[in-house]
Amino acid sequence: MTKRVLIAGFKHETNTFSILPTTLQSYEARGYVKGAEIVPFFKGTNTEVAAFLDGCTKYGWEPVLSLVADATPSGKLTKDCYETIANEIVADVAKAGKLDAILLNLHGAMVAEHTDDGEGTLLERIRGKTGPDVLIAATLDLHANVTKAMAKHADILVSYRTYPHIDMYDIAAETVEIVSQALDGEIKPKTYLARRAQIYGADDGRTTSPGPMTELLDRCAKIKSSDAGVLAASINGGVSWADISEVGPTAQIVGDGNDPRFQAYAESLADEIWEGRHRRTVEFVTVAEALKRARAVGKVGKPAVLADFADNPGGGGYGDTTGLLRGMIEAGLENAAMAAFYDPEAAAVCHKAGLGATITLKLGGKVDPRFGAPIEATGTVTHLSDGHMIIEGPMMRGLSLEMGPTATLKIGGVEVVINSRRFQNYDRNFFRAGGIEPTERSVLAVKSSQHFRAAYAPIASEVIVVDEGGGVMSNNLPKLPFTRVPRPVFPLDLD
Repeated sequence: MTKRVLIAGFKHETNTFSILPTTLQSYEARGYVKGAEIVPFFKGTNTEVAAFLDGCTKYGWEPVLSLVADATPSGKLTKDCYETIANEIVADVAKAGKLDAILLNLHGAMVAEHTDDGEGTLLERIRGKTGPDVLIAATLDLHANVTKAMAKHADILVSYRTYPHIDMYDIAAETVEIVSQALDGEIKPKTYLARRAQIYGADDGRTTSPGPMTELLDRCAKIKSSDAGVLAASINGGVSWADISEVGPTAQIVGDGNDPRFQAYAESLADEIWEGRHRRTVEFVTVAEALKRARAVGKVGKPAVLADFADNPGGGGYGDTTGLLRGMIEAGLENAAMAAFYDPEAAAVCHKAGLGATITLKLGGKVDPRFGAPIEATGTVTHLSDGHMIIEGPMMRGLSLEMGPTATLKIGGVEVVINSRRFQNYDRNFFRAGGIEPTERSVLAVKSSQHFRAAYAPIASEVIVVDEGGGVMSNNLPKLPFTRVPRPVFPLDLD
């Protein structure tokens, strides 16, 4: 008899310090795909849902398509937003009839106004509809804040192993293989979880250079290869910018059956995360130091790449803080560019003025002026577009994005690609959407903290990470107003 497998996705990385609420419009601005629309939207892309669809084809399963929703990281989901999407998924499960398995594309760090554990709440509601016999499997972002409820209600949880996340498809394909074995009665998967008193660790999950995370992943691989009962082993860096009780790095094991050795593996990995809590592979510098280095090494063909770490929209940053951009302009940089800068008001002014117009406006600093006042600047509009782009890759290759009305404004020697919707810059096409070929610039500045490396490191003369505390993603965690995390905890209290 044909196996019936429901496919759904509900993703968000919540920064509880952000003042930007996450609404239904936030999902509609990035990705809210339902039913039959899922196949043409995701097929052939480097995404989890594409792997789920391919898995159904490979094994002859009947896919039951619910919805896939994704929003740019920001503040807590409103209750209405969360309940609308969660209820629709749960309703699809309830009306689907007999199901053999459910494949979920989750993030693992969702917080809503009324629940600190968005994924755990969703999984509990789904399990309430299916009962214990339907297999539930979920892929997670490497930055998941995995909770006890998530591990309890999902038989299988498998997380990315790359940051930048270029293995989304591969992790989902691996998850499908475990599901296939379980549906054939060969295994009985169960998730085991361990954590320590820390909200930061595992080098924030960075895998672009040797360090704590790559060592932990090597250990996971050895555990899996030495014990056939270990079906998957994952390390989660967690999202530190979440003031909730279950926040921070975790280790998870998917084991075949109920055996204390699987929990022991997870605990040993959690111990290793704790022991390496002080180790980092990234150097953070001031704007002044970043500009000094960029002048020295940046050139056409091999630009210096500046990452505006604290204002990364991929972690809830607003994308409109002005510290780095102001520094670039005031330093008189030439042949430099920044993307993607969020300011729908400024984009509208540029579109109204028209291509080639010289205008004076206030740029950025509008969402939360605590992180820098707007820049009063005069510049020339050098490019206008509707903001449509297709990701080149490697991360999320083939997926289309709609950035809304987009304009490029040249202020002195610095071009700013201004978008009407918030996006982290993790693809060179964010510049090309603004009429800029990245390799033709001497200095590139990106609103990103790590994902940009997949696309930009191959062309960079040097990657320089900037953090002066100018954003809700500042690396200086003890300065953030945590009130709900269990104390004592590293690095707020413990060494």
